[in-house]
Amino acid sequence: MSYRTLLLLFAAVLAGAVARAASAAPESFELPPLMQPQAAEHPGKLVWAELVTPDRAAAERFYGGIFGWTFHNIRSGASDYTVARLGDVPIAGLVQRPVQSNRGGQAAWLPFLSVSSVQEAGQRVLEHGGKELKPLRAYRLRGKQAIYTDPQGAVFAVLNSHSGDPPDVLAAPGEWIWGAVVTRDPDSGAAFYQDVFGYEVFALPSDARGEHLVLASENYARASVNPLPEAGDVQPHWLAFVRVTDVARAAEAAKTFGGRVLVEPHPDRHGGTVALLADPAGAAIGIMDWTQTTPPGEPK
Repeated sequence: MSYRTLLLLFAAVLAGAVARAASAAPESFELPPLMQPQAAEHPGKLVWAELVTPDRAAAERFYGGIFGWTFHNIRSGASDYTVARLGDVPIAGLVQRPVQSNRGGQAAWLPFLSVSSVQEAGQRVLEHGGKELKPLRAYRLRGKQAIYTDPQGAVFAVLNSHSGDPPDVLAAPGEWIWGAVVTRDPDSGAAFYQDVFGYEVFALPSDARGEHLVLASENYARASVNPLPEAGDVQPHWLAFVRVTDVARAAEAAKTFGGRVLVEPHPDRHGGTVALLADPAGAAIGIMDWTQTTPPGEPK
C-alpha cells in the first residue's frame, strides 16, 4: 500500500474529530504543572497533548500497555479529566466525549506548542489568517492556554507553562519527541508557523512523499510540514510522535491492545524508525525509535 493511501487512512480518522478538542478541556479545576522544579521555557516545542475519546478506559489500556503511562483522574463537579503520567512526569490529558453519529471521526489528539505569551501568539495567529477555537484560559498551576486553527484548518493549541517546559534533551521512551503538520500547501503552512512562533524553516530534498519542511527554534528541529495526499477528502491536521525503544515491537503491541497500524514501520529521513498507529477509538499517533544520544534535529 502506498504512503499516500496510508495517509488517507489515518487522516480520515482525524478529519472533523480534532476540532472538538477545542471545547473538551474542563475549566473548573486545576491541572498539574508541567515541570517540578521550575525549568526554562522552549517556545515552539511540543510540550503537551490532549486526547478526546469516546472510550477513555480503552485508551488507558492502549497507551498504558504501549508506553507505560499511568492515569490519574481529576474530578470537579461535572468535569472529568484524566492526566497521563510517565513515572511522576505529566505527559498528556484524556477527555471522554460520547460518540456523535452526525459528525466525522470520534477521537483525536490535540498538540500543545509552547509560547512565551498566549495573548501575543493568539494575535499573530489571527493576523496571519488563523482562527480562534477556544479563547485564553488560565490555570493557576499549569499556566495559560488557547486553541486555534491555522489558515488551512489544522487544529493546534498554545501553552505558556508557569513552570517552564520539558528540557531540550533526548526524550525518554514514552515522552513526546516530534510533531508533524500535514497540510495542502506546505510552503504557506510553514510560513504561517514561522510568523506565529518565530521558527526557522529548512527545506529537505523532496522525495516520493513530496516536499518536506522542518520547523526549528533554539537550534532544535521541532516539527515537520508535509503535504496532504492529492486525492481524497483529507483535512489538514497535526500529528504528535512518542519515542519508543522498538517501533516494530510497539506496532505489534498496538494490535494486542485493540489498536491498528496505519503506516507500517519504516526508516525516517531524520534517522531512526517511525510508524503511525490508531488507538481503539481511531485516534492517530506517531511512534519513533531513536538510538542516537541527541534529540532529532539537534545540531552536531
